Amino acid sequence: MKSNKELFAELDTFIEEKHNDPSELIAILHKAQGLFGYLPMNVQQFIADKLKINVSRVYGVVTFYSFFTMVPKGDNVINICLGTACFVRGANDLLARVEEILKIKNGETTPDGKFTLTTLRCVGACGLAPVMQINDKTYGNLKVDDIDGILSQY
Repeated sequence: MKSNKELFAELDTFIEEKHNDPSELIAILHKAQGLFGYLPMNVQQFIADKLKINVSRVYGVVTFYSFFTMVPKGDNVINICLGTACFVRGANDLLARVEEILKIKNGETTPDGKFTLTTLRCVGACGLAPVMQINDKTYGNLKVDDIDGILSQY
């Protein structure tokens, strides 16, 4: 595990590679979130200082895009699609089952930091509805009875 000092040094190098160009803000934020796991204010301020822009501009981008987060996420991020196809095929029941098993609500992280539960509007896998993603793995054509077994793998 890298220290904060090492993470900031790696971010600094990345920003330099982008020539401290404010038009690269989204790419820089993606890199920062990949390094730190989230975008706390001290990281946003560091980026703003390096790009010589106001931190409110950085904050505005972070809060506008749903893929950026200002709070730490769990080791395993569970996304349940609630888009139309998934919803009509029972995604709400899947969400309820995951909440019941993990004893958290949508948007929360388990106290041990192992899981974060979120919902999405569409993951582009409507033919597999209902769909749940855990990290980079997509599970489709799910039934409520499938949830326990899938979560036990993590």
